Amino acid sequence: MEWLLYVSAAVVALAVLLLVIFIIITLQALKKTMDSVSKTVEDLQGQVDGITKESNSLLHKTNALADDLQSKSDSLNSVFEAAQELGVTFQNMNHSVKRVSDSVSRKADEQSESVAKAVQWGNAALVMWSKWKAKKEAEQR
Repeated sequence: MEWLLYVSAAVVALAVLLLVIFIIITLQALKKTMDSVSKTVEDLQGQVDGITKESNSLLHKTNALADDLQSKSDSLNSVFEAAQELGVTFQNMNHSVKRVSDSVSRKADEQSESVAKAVQWGNAALVMWSKWKAKKEAEQR
């Protein structure tokens, strides 16, 4: 029965040896995986740093562009205000011209009869003057 004890001890030793071998193989595979993960994380960190730098640069450029756009927009506001004032001025001038035109038209309508009489008297005077001149010339000959 003693030999059973030796066989049992040998089986246990063999089992422990196999267990240690499989643990070593697993740990080596885990080490390779962890090395690969570590390399991937380092590459990813480099890419994130590059993206961060580019993002910061883009953000600064965007802010500068927004400031430039704001200043140009402010400059254009004065142009649009001037154009609006010019439009109001033209509108006031149009109203004034219309009032003067209406006033002239109304006065012309009121005075048209008087003007017609004055023209008739003027024509009559011209006719009489022409006849008087013709008579005077005839007497002188």
